[in-house]
Amino acid sequence: MTQPLDDAASAIFGPRLELAQRYADWLATAGVERGLLGPREVDRLWERHVLNSVVIGELLDHGERVVDIGSGAGLPGLPLAIARPDLQVVLLEPMLRRVEFLQEVVTDLGLAMEVVRGRAEERSVRERLGGSDAAVSRAVAALDKLTKWSMPLLKREGRMLAIKGERAPDEVRENRRVMESLGAVDVRVVPCGANYLQPPATVVVARRGDTRGPNRRVSPRRTGGAPA
Repeated sequence: MTQPLDDAASAIFGPRLELAQRYADWLATAGVERGLLGPREVDRLWERHVLNSVVIGELLDHGERVVDIGSGAGLPGLPLAIARPDLQVVLLEPMLRRVEFLQEVVTDLGLAMEVVRGRAEERSVRERLGGSDAAVSRAVAALDKLTKWSMPLLKREGRMLAIKGERAPDEVRENRRVMESLGAVDVRVVPCGANYLQPPATVVVARRGDTRGPNRRVSPRRTGGAPA
């Protein structure tokens, strides 16, 4: 890492920086070997992936339950769980090889968090994870699909936090009507991590404003080691 990135990582992760470094090592080795991350991304792991993910913690309150939809290699959920042990983070991922990778990382880092194999649109997943405070995602799908997947997992007033690129404002304009028809309100684009990243991460935020459908909250089964 460059000195500015090293300073940013130290400020964000604090005494848990070593855990974050171990996760980055997982991404750079097994993550690349198993095709979860391109080899060209290794040199920009921290800026483009780890820090870009963790800064959305600015939008999360203490102790909230957070579902990472389509977690893939664990982004943004694992950096959030490392930096914010107060959060109850659930990694939701449909592909077995990715789930196995996530479970190995969670166990190795000794994190008390849940890894669930499934898709957000599945009824069993909605019953298990419904009533969450926030649904986060990164590079998973277009906003219309993300909204359709996220809203049923949220409690009323829960938030969808989708890390997007520079086209985020255009994507919001293109999808706002569909998003609102799916129960999303207060849709806006928020920069995160301006004190640490240039440019900052771009996050589309939307609240669940409807009460359609059951949103029963279920206590998570924990996967992995003892709490860090």
